Amino acid sequence: MNRVNIYRSASKNQTSVPNLFIDEYMKDANDAQVKIYLFLIRMMNADLPTSVTDIADKFNYTEKDVLRALMYWESKQLLSLDYDASNNLTGIQILPVECLGEQQRASERITPVLPFAAQEPEKPVKAPISASDKPAYSLDELKAFRNNEEIEQLLMVTEQYIGKPLTRNDIETIFFMYDRLGFSTDLIDYLVQHCVEHGKKSLRYMEKVALSWHEQGIISPEDAKNSSRKHDKIVYSIMKSLGKTSDPAPKELEYINKWTEEYGFLLDVIQEACDKTVMTTDSHRFAYADGILSKWYKAGVHSKADIPLADSSYRRSAQPQVKNTKNKFNNFSQNNYDFEKLEKNILSN
Repeated sequence: MNRVNIYRSASKNQTSVPNLFIDEYMKDANDAQVKIYLFLIRMMNADLPTSVTDIADKFNYTEKDVLRALMYWESKQLLSLDYDASNNLTGIQILPVECLGEQQRASERITPVLPFAAQEPEKPVKAPISASDKPAYSLDELKAFRNNEEIEQLLMVTEQYIGKPLTRNDIETIFFMYDRLGFSTDLIDYLVQHCVEHGKKSLRYMEKVALSWHEQGIISPEDAKNSSRKHDKIVYSIMKSLGKTSDPAPKELEYINKWTEEYGFLLDVIQEACDKTVMTTDSHRFAYADGILSKWYKAGVHSKADIPLADSSYRRSAQPQVKNTKNKFNNFSQNNYDFEKLEKNILSN
């Protein structure tokens, strides 16, 4: 077959990508990493602002996915991420692909650095922090932490909310929120109230909520209230998708929090599972939907586009392996299984 020539038509509406990126870097990166890097190049060339939230919305990723991709390219020395004193992401520097190594860190900045404040100010995006980042605070550090009238008042109020004295681990958890997550005493106070009102008095649970709020960029009680209102809308949408018109029972709310917070699914993915549930069963719908979403979570589903492949893979793995051996006792066609019915039975167990 003859070789095919590739032509370029002249246009100002183009974004150039370094050949070295295509030849050396692209093959080792996943889809999200490649898409996000190309999008950053596009925005830089057009001198346009963006944010982690904008990128997540555009590609239907979570903000955590976007931050992971940014840190991946930083590890490859193609990006340099800027943070302020509070560990908020404030800018991205696109580094030249041809010049790797430590010298590029001292090289002249490429302009523009992608700004994170467009026409309207946005809440700062925090670098991810996990529970494993919590330091082992010394007794002297804890003593210094408590040697503050405002902190001491917060600890006393927390004891009243949870109905028991705080342990050392409890105090370390509150110190972690204040010290590493940068929460104010007002925000910690609101967080404790919020959790207790939802029947959760464990400081370990409160720590998970604090980490979730940190990832969302929540820095004040007002931010937390707005986030709660948004969560309430999501809860209402999920209840409606499952054919429920009443307020969620505690167990139902536990399922919803699991899907949105622990699994990190967007509403459209959850509603897809709800649609499958409603079409299949009239009872135990939350448990059935949870079975579907748990399978998708284990299969690495991040967006609605990932669902068909995950379902196909699951059906193949669930298919019974029937030995097709024919003899005078077994000379007949093998059973044809109803895999939809099989999946229903597995998920309902």
